[in-house]
Amino acid sequence: MAAVVVPAALAGWIVYGVVGPGGEDDGATAPGPSGSSSARPSPGTDGTDGKDASPEARSGAGASATGAARPALTGPLSGKVVVLDPGHNNGNRLHTTEIGRQVDVGNGRKECDTTGTSTNAGYAEGSFTLDVARRARELLEQQGAKVTLTQDGDRPWGPCVDERARIGNAAEADAVVSVHADGAGPGQRGFHVILPAPVHAGKADTREITGPSKELGERLAGAFVKETGSAPSNYIGGGTGLDVREDLGGLNLSRVPKVFIECGNMRDAQDAALVTSAAWRQKAASGIAGGIAAFLEKS
Repeated sequence: MAAVVVPAALAGWIVYGVVGPGGEDDGATAPGPSGSSSARPSPGTDGTDGKDASPEARSGAGASATGAARPALTGPLSGKVVVLDPGHNNGNRLHTTEIGRQVDVGNGRKECDTTGTSTNAGYAEGSFTLDVARRARELLEQQGAKVTLTQDGDRPWGPCVDERARIGNAAEADAVVSVHADGAGPGQRGFHVILPAPVHAGKADTREITGPSKELGERLAGAFVKETGSAPSNYIGGGTGLDVREDLGGLNLSRVPKVFIECGNMRDAQDAALVTSAAWRQKAASGIAGGIAAFLEKS
């Protein structure tokens, strides 16, 4: 076990203990234009250098929500179930009617999903989130976890935010992380983790998961700092890297510990340089996997 101390220079930040290797996202702050990538990017065209371009290129445990499971590996996370939720699907832009329909999020109604954002150069959020989720899946599978993706580039659009929550619930996941990147204004930088607020309305009841979700989010934030060197958001969370929301169906409808992570701001030039780097995306995946592992090994 290793302890990670986040640099004191990050005002308001917290020290977290971290183990091992380290949607809905509706544009909380001025979303940018939708991405322009195809529904299923070809190797080398989506900023992934051809790595993890298709699920067939991979091996290990887990599956997409609709795919076949692979043989599980043994390791410290054996018996643990993780759901990774790559935010947005690049095919959403071709299915605006489907993703525009309203769905029940417990305390209200929202769009099924959105197209997500992109860098100024057109690298789509959907490409980023899927690549990072696949990389994190690999790291978690190597430790023995069973990992499911809510989508693996294997469906033309979606899933809707309520279905994303149902996938985690149906898997009886020990942890769910929804991977995103933000679309805020230039100069707004850094990552933040979104935690579920206590919501008890309609189909939503997060009262039993707010505590464990907060712990998951704290460990995820600590590991993300350690692995990427990124600072917490300078525009959300007051320097803590943590934000609590009650309007996200993916959180409201979850019955298992779940958080979102906004890995950076795609509309800021400095953060855009990070998210378009395959090497940095590997660090982001390591931070996500490390935070999940720290949470699961303690639970």
